[in-house]
Amino acid sequence: MSKPAFNILRAVSIALFGLAISLPSFATNGYLAHGYGIKSKGMAGAGIAFPQEVLIAATNPAGIAFLGNRVEVAAALFSPRRSYEVSGASPQPPFEGKVDSGRDYFVIPEMGATWQLDEHKSVGIVLFGNGGMNTDYSASDTPLGIGTFGAGTTGVDLAQLFLSPTFSYRFDNDMAIGVSAILAAQSFEAKGIGSFAGLSNDPTHISDNGHDYSFGAGINIGLILPITEAVTFGGGIRSRVYMSELDDYAGLFAEQGGMDIPASATIGLAWKATTQLTLALDVQKTWYSSIDSVGNSMSPAMGTCMAAKMGGAPTHPSCLGGNDGIGFGWEDMTTVKFGVQYEATNDWTWRAGYSHGNQPIPDSEVFFNILAPGVMEEHFTVGFTKAFDQGRQEINFSAMYAPEHSVTGQIPTGQIVEIEMKQYQLELGWALQF
Repeated sequence: MSKPAFNILRAVSIALFGLAISLPSFATNGYLAHGYGIKSKGMAGAGIAFPQEVLIAATNPAGIAFLGNRVEVAAALFSPRRSYEVSGASPQPPFEGKVDSGRDYFVIPEMGATWQLDEHKSVGIVLFGNGGMNTDYSASDTPLGIGTFGAGTTGVDLAQLFLSPTFSYRFDNDMAIGVSAILAAQSFEAKGIGSFAGLSNDPTHISDNGHDYSFGAGINIGLILPITEAVTFGGGIRSRVYMSELDDYAGLFAEQGGMDIPASATIGLAWKATTQLTLALDVQKTWYSSIDSVGNSMSPAMGTCMAAKMGGAPTHPSCLGGNDGIGFGWEDMTTVKFGVQYEATNDWTWRAGYSHGNQPIPDSEVFFNILAPGVMEEHFTVGFTKAFDQGRQEINFSAMYAPEHSVTGQIPTGQIVEIEMKQYQLELGWALQF
């Protein structure tokens, strides 16, 4: 490796580790971002079979085999608008009315670098984040000023971060395979839910304990396979990421603070319809229901726990923090993504995309999901690239709008709750081919 290339990769690696403890949380397709990499995001997250940026490693590590020596840095301004509305009077919270979540703006960086070792082998490193959850319902915005659940300002803050060293091998026929190690860190905080302590196996570790951290690892494998000169198949699967427990919230999450990250898989096609026009279609599946703290339903676990507590049992597997404890009830999610890219004159490239997924929250699970209203289903995106310096450098841009979507259901008090969200995002990035 040349000294300039080494210095670039070293600087990027240091920056990756530095940022790995500071990314904020957000939510789009459940836990997952609507895409990884600014070019893919301009195509609604499509492009697993269309490698053109370092962040392809987040979904398909085989893709870095086609990039050469490259560095990318980008930052997004993300704005999710979350709220819940309760209909029907009750003598106990949540009280009737609508409450909006605070903290509407987040800055989200992503970056990475690749290096081509020889005509077949490439390595890289990328930093990216999963969606996570974030809500902040001020007590002063709720009736009587006591908070959503009667225990003060209420919300959760979950951030999941990934650092992925990647290796890819490109065969003579332009097929490529790749593998990434997934090194993960996550932080979590819950506040204002101490009123549920009576349903917990560990009442002192359910709420208002500040941020706790956990770490884990998994693996990501990918494939690029040319079908014809114009059509390419791509696929990638990210394993379940096994995380250490969030001990400060052992009384909230199932399995004494367990919060693993679910597996996901994506397949797709890219069709170069003309020398300037490329179409991409991806299908992504995420197995949220396999993570007990996320997938376990509220019912019948809550009723079973209440009966056990009333019977004098100090703990029970169905209570919060138990092996079969109350969760958020998320179902598995399938998302279809379609994107188009047009390479115009004067080094301009234009993109647009649309994605649709079946959001993961059933109407029977709205009660706990006041804390995590990850109900988005549609994303509309646009983007562009402007190349300069004889194509060695790029300025990249993408924009995303996710229209308002809501889920309505009945909660244990008999009231009707509607949780809703809409989102906006603008992202700007720079890339260097060296």
